[in-house]
Amino acid sequence: MKHLLTITLFFLSLSSFAQKPCDYSVNVTDSIGKYKSTKEYMICEKNFGGTASYIFFSLALTDNLPTLNVQLIQKSKDFLKANCFDKNSKLFLQLNNGKIVTLIHIDEENCGAMIRDDKNYDNRVITASFMFMKDSFEELKSSPISMMRIKYLTDTEDYVIKKEFTSELDNVVYQPENYFINTIRCVE
Repeated sequence: MKHLLTITLFFLSLSSFAQKPCDYSVNVTDSIGKYKSTKEYMICEKNFGGTASYIFFSLALTDNLPTLNVQLIQKSKDFLKANCFDKNSKLFLQLNNGKIVTLIHIDEENCGAMIRDDKNYDNRVITASFMFMKDSFEELKSSPISMMRIKYLTDTEDYVIKKEFTSELDNVVYQPENYFINTIRCVE
C-alpha cells in the first residue's frame, strides 16, 4: 500500500510540472518562409471612470527571428490621447531578479486607428512589434516580470505587472507575471 501511494504521488507530481502545449493563432510554412504566432494574452487591464485600456502580448517567429507583438486597446466616451510608436520606441521589462530587459521597436511610426462602436465609445487600437536583444531570452525564461515601461514617441508609461488577475473584459484568469516563462519556448 505504501508503494502504491508513493507511485501515485510521483505520477501526480510529474503531471503538475508538465508544460502546456503551445497555442498558436498562426502557424504557416510556405515557399516564402515560416511564420508562427502565439495567441494573444492579456498582460494588463485598467478600468476607471468609464475609460478602459488593455495590453495584449503575442510571441511571433518569422524565419527564426523571434519578436514580441504588442496590442494596446483604449476605450472611452471621452477624449483618447494618442500614444504613437516610432523607430525610437522601446519596451522595458523589469524582472523580479532586478534585471531589466530591453526590446526595440521594429516598425515605422504608428499611432493606431480610431474606431467608434455602436455604443458611442471611441476605441483606439495600436499594434507594434519589438525585437529581443541578444541573451534576453535566458533572462525572460528564468524570472517573472514585475514592471513594464513603454517608451512612446512623446510619452513614457509604466505598468505594474500583476501575478494574477481576473479580467473584467472576458472573465478569464490571467497570470501575466509568468507570461515569458510559460510561452517563450514556443518561439525558440
